[in-house]
Amino acid sequence: MADKPKHIVAVASGKGGVGKSTVAMNLAIALKKRGLNVGLLDADIYGPSQQRMLGVADSVMPEQQDGKWLLPVEARGIKAMSMGFLTNERTPAVWRGPMASGALVQMLEQTLWGDLDVLLVDMPPGTGDIQLTLSQKAALSGAIIVTTPQDIALIDAQKGVEMFLKVKVPVLGIIENMAMHVCSACGHQEPVFGAGGGAQMAGDYGVALLASLPLSLAMRESADAGQSMVEQKPDSPEAQALLTAADAVIAQLKQAETSTGPAISMSDD
Repeated sequence: MADKPKHIVAVASGKGGVGKSTVAMNLAIALKKRGLNVGLLDADIYGPSQQRMLGVADSVMPEQQDGKWLLPVEARGIKAMSMGFLTNERTPAVWRGPMASGALVQMLEQTLWGDLDVLLVDMPPGTGDIQLTLSQKAALSGAIIVTTPQDIALIDAQKGVEMFLKVKVPVLGIIENMAMHVCSACGHQEPVFGAGGGAQMAGDYGVALLASLPLSLAMRESADAGQSMVEQKPDSPEAQALLTAADAVIAQLKQAETSTGPAISMSDD
């Protein structure tokens, strides 16, 4: 890798539709607000979304250096790289697994990230080629699992935890998204997708529940508009929960700096 970030952290989920990319973008902004130099790699080759969430125009493409290196696109103080910068919304990446994995390796290793404290990697859902490639190619400091309280999402999220444990990558914690619906008219709270699933999963694996975020219309609208709740509404419950999660991640990464990085090993178990 041309420039090696101090820490690389995967933000993953077992299934799609749990708000992982929205969480990853907002967590990146939260880490930046805590004074860190932050990068964000959109590793979802087939469905990149960070270009829009970071508010980067379709016409923006990464510059190149010496015909080999890519310069990350800077947006709101974050250094970012995504297939969304290299294609457009109507140009799907119709690739087999090895081609997608190769694209991820190129974005990871041939981007001049500069002096980063942490590089967040917004992973595609699942436990396939991309996840294994990242585990093999990058010395991950840890992984964050995003899930909803729904039983089917928790089952898939557990597979994500097990995958990272199998390749000896520490799980820094669980972020439970869409935990509670709060009625905008009357304030009534209702656990639409179930209650307590994220906390129970964190307890089962002995990891931290980093945040429990509500089912938030404002958070969805801000991400679609290329904004961040952490910046737009820093005093909101969503932003405060993400800032608290950022503090917990920073504390764990500082603790990891005193020990050697994880040794990656593969198992067929």
